[in-house]
Amino acid sequence: LENPEHSGIQSLVRDLNMKYKAEPALWEQDFEGEGFWWLEPNDAESNVVAFGRVSRGGKSVLLCVANLSPVPRGPYRLGLPRPGRWVEAINTDSTYYGGTDTGNYGGVEAEPIPWHNQAFSAEITLPPLGAIWLVPEESAETRSG
Repeated sequence: LENPEHSGIQSLVRDLNMKYKAEPALWEQDFEGEGFWWLEPNDAESNVVAFGRVSRGGKSVLLCVANLSPVPRGPYRLGLPRPGRWVEAINTDSTYYGGTDTGNYGGVEAEPIPWHNQAFSAEITLPPLGAIWLVPEESAETRSG
């Protein structure tokens, strides 16, 4: 913490902890298989993994997409379980955390194009060596307001 350039990591860890507490999809079904599903476990060529988490009853949903390569990926089609707008709850590449702000300008709109065994999908931009957490917009508004 003595180095100013490390303050972004401190901010990211703080925000990850706050989002974790506020997001039931991340902890409510930790020990139940229904709380987790793979969206993309096999894209070794692009170095991308993606999974979903869901709370009991499906009220809260969160998707995590990680780009493990040093180059941005996009457009990258990602399956979405619900229609509507999906917002970035976390983008580890935000300039607030010391990143380059590569991302989706805060969110994406689901299209009725099935992908990753989901009824909807959207083309997203993945930051280099980063991850994004996507949540349905109405869920984000409910928890932040």
